[in-house]
Amino acid sequence: MDRFLTELGLFAPAVVFNLYFAIASIPLGFILAVCLALGKASDNVLINRLSRGYIYAFRGSPLFIQFFMIYSLALSFNVGVWKPMGISWWVLHPLFIGPLVLTLNTGAYTAEIFYGALRAVPRGEIEAARAYGMSRSQQFRQVIWPNLIRLAWPAYTNEVVFLFHATAIVYFALPVIGQQKDLMITAKELFERDYNAFLHFSVAALYFLAVSLVVFFLFGLVYRRLMRHMPAGPRMRYAPSWWR
Repeated sequence: MDRFLTELGLFAPAVVFNLYFAIASIPLGFILAVCLALGKASDNVLINRLSRGYIYAFRGSPLFIQFFMIYSLALSFNVGVWKPMGISWWVLHPLFIGPLVLTLNTGAYTAEIFYGALRAVPRGEIEAARAYGMSRSQQFRQVIWPNLIRLAWPAYTNEVVFLFHATAIVYFALPVIGQQKDLMITAKELFERDYNAFLHFSVAALYFLAVSLVVFFLFGLVYRRLMRHMPAGPRMRYAPSWWR
């Protein structure tokens, strides 16, 4: 038990890096996804094709390869672009590249979720808003967006959890600088000392489970807020009828 508690303490600083990568990527990925979803639904052929191509490219390729490709691209521009501008020290830093790649990746997956929700918005409500005289921006703010976000929120919650899980491979694809060790790198280093895979990776998994539980809880509160206008569903009863 003492060793298990010691392991929890050793992993505590590491989870901060996983949380940083996720927290830095979620808001930017959300904004990117909204733009891509609207672009995919756009009548403009160029915007439509570019949005579809972006979504296909990032959904169709492994995240691990995306890390390598974008980091290699940043390295290739290092001599000619980054160094003359005096910014090469942070453009190539994992704390910048990591959130960048995760943002680009989750933006594509979330865009597909939002696009599906956009297609599922009841057309009758849009027609009613148009007949009422609302402008296109008013239709989006007051009719389309509220319906879209309610429809997409459960799937988006899963995407946020998947994004947090994806932070486990950041330092497998990017160089580890100093003491920047996330959960998986910490578990790997401890495993190489005593080969106790069950203990070290179980503690890492426990941290992932704990953070995922918090995400499900917080996003569940938001979903209940979004669905507050809907009547509450029937509750399951487990007691026999004579007891009730």
